Amino acid sequence: MPTVGAWQNATVLEITAETPRAKTYRLRLDSPRRRLAGQYFVVRLSAPDGYHAQRSYSVATPPIGDAVIELTVERLDGGEVSTFLHDEVVVGDTLQVRGPIGGWFVWEGRSPALLIGGGSGVVPLMSMLRLARHTPGRQLVHLVVSVRSPSDLFYASEMVGSDVSVIYTRSTATPRARGVGRVTTDDLRPVLAEGATVYVCGSARFARAVGSMLSDLGVGPDRIRIEQFGPTSQD
Repeated sequence: MPTVGAWQNATVLEITAETPRAKTYRLRLDSPRRRLAGQYFVVRLSAPDGYHAQRSYSVATPPIGDAVIELTVERLDGGEVSTFLHDEVVVGDTLQVRGPIGGWFVWEGRSPALLIGGGSGVVPLMSMLRLARHTPGRQLVHLVVSVRSPSDLFYASEMVGSDVSVIYTRSTATPRARGVGRVTTDDLRPVLAEGATVYVCGSARFARAVGSMLSDLGVGPDRIRIEQFGPTSQD
């Protein structure tokens, strides 16, 4: 298992807008460490008077090469760290980070998995999907991502192919056979591979709803891994 290590510096190489309220920060670590898909890093801000603020952000890049990672940060109203990152940080700046962290909500890339993300909950799942896409000859995972509208979809250019299902809950730019609406068991049943581990990431309400659906589909709790958090944009 990768060790967390101490705080280290990370240089901002690139900043990309994913949505009007989310940006991806590409960082080069001073002290690279081996990691797993699904892990996260803590970002710490330090003021001259010694005050610190820190938040955890999942890694979106696959664990292929250790020196560069990408963290996608959704701007939260009143959020100390997210608003600073969005408003103040530019390419070339240095951030303090610590990680990788987490040993339960991880996928090692060797067994089938169903990934279900609500809004910004897609970030750690994207690390898993990208890792799977580096495994030739096998489609080990399927990602189901639920967002309000196309403007809320992270990594839009990569959300295509037979290994991804995008569900819009409020509106869509073009007519779709499925229509709009929240995730249902009918969305999950055809993409749930036998014996797959299911990774669910999103708001508490989203996680509860999906957990109930998985139970209805006969998925035992030993095959479900859930990571939940506060505000998101899938409802």
